[in-house]
Amino acid sequence: MQSDHAARTWRIVALTAALLGLFPAIAPAAGPDDLYRAQAIVTGTGEVNRRLGLALCLEDVLVKVSGDPRLIGDPRVVALAKQANVLVGSFTYRDRFAHRPINDEQGTRDRPHDLTVQFERAKIDAELAKLGRKPWIGPRPGLVIFLGVNNGAVAYTLASDGDRGADQREALAEAAKKLAFTMTLPNNAALSAAGVSYESLETLEPERLQDAAKAAGGEVAVVGRLVWSDKALGWIADWRVASGGKTYRWQIRGVSFDDAFRNGMRGTAQVLSGNGQPK
Repeated sequence: MQSDHAARTWRIVALTAALLGLFPAIAPAAGPDDLYRAQAIVTGTGEVNRRLGLALCLEDVLVKVSGDPRLIGDPRVVALAKQANVLVGSFTYRDRFAHRPINDEQGTRDRPHDLTVQFERAKIDAELAKLGRKPWIGPRPGLVIFLGVNNGAVAYTLASDGDRGADQREALAEAAKKLAFTMTLPNNAALSAAGVSYESLETLEPERLQDAAKAAGGEVAVVGRLVWSDKALGWIADWRVASGGKTYRWQIRGVSFDDAFRNGMRGTAQVLSGNGQPK
């Protein structure tokens, strides 16, 4: 009995050491002001395009602050977005071609800009109340993503140091950032230490990976499987996350991997913010 306990303790120590040493650092959590800030790409700095950008930013902020992606496309949000300017505290532009000289074919009004918008917290909270939503302001849990990918030619787990999936890692990080999540991916050694493979992710429940997530400095394990389907004309993504003693599952079909990752992060936000089952 004692030797079994010692062996189990050693395995835990070894796994923790592997995870702590081999997972990349997790970025600092977003502050309250960050939740009320969003960015959109607009053409030029004119008022017409600015209004379009403000509308996009408002929808992003309402979803991010509430954690409820069901607000996307909600007719009430669409109507509110037409008056987004009255909810704005400040905005700035950054010329995406600032390093390129202006020429005769492209004036400043035609150049793409990053429009960053800071909305007024009290006004956004008031609008969310009208929409039947509450702000999700507390510290957001760090996510550790365990993701299997099958592109039809090869199946693998997405790792922070893998030779495959650089563009997927970037898209996943952007999707998490959009919801103000900090996230990390395990590297190959940590995946091996946790007993995670593409095959095992089909049945591996998030609860069984919580210790691995915590050892990596995160708090919530998110499990996903991404499979390319010619029939669906895109990726089929299955997601799982545990909260409150329940495992939530959802799926999206026939999408790009960017959309699949956005769906995964939005669904995770919906669950963790207490807004129920993702579709």
